[in-house]
Amino acid sequence: MTHPSDARAYFFKIDTTIKKIRNVLQKRFNDAGFDLTVDQWVLIDHIARNQGISQNTLAEMTTKDAPTVTRILDLLVKKGLVERRMAEDDRRKFNIFLLPEGEKIFETVLPIVKEIRRQGWGDLNEEDYQHFVRIMDSIYNNMNE
Repeated sequence: MTHPSDARAYFFKIDTTIKKIRNVLQKRFNDAGFDLTVDQWVLIDHIARNQGISQNTLAEMTTKDAPTVTRILDLLVKKGLVERRMAEDDRRKFNIFLLPEGEKIFETVLPIVKEIRRQGWGDLNEEDYQHFVRIMDSIYNNMNE
């Protein structure tokens, strides 16, 4: 017996959509003159919303492996956008904070990100969003079984 998903490569559709969004976003960053990658933005966005986040939690929240987060943070530190501070409760761990220049980048780039989100969403409504989230959560959770 065939299953409805057998002939539907939905993961390919998800992947190509994500790549398209990333490419459009990167192009907008470049056109606006920002020396920033989408992956760097993702970390800045999470740090801005969670000042003092641990490096491990940041990796979990962004679904990036620890070495990748370390490499991206190293670049952001060199650019003067973030700083690592040793955790008070565990000297082996670091907490990450946006520096004033990082906060400025966050505030400047966020409207571009919001504009791209709106462009991608188009005329879809709240009900569409709820269906989308339900479907994506279901696929995600099914992969954990």
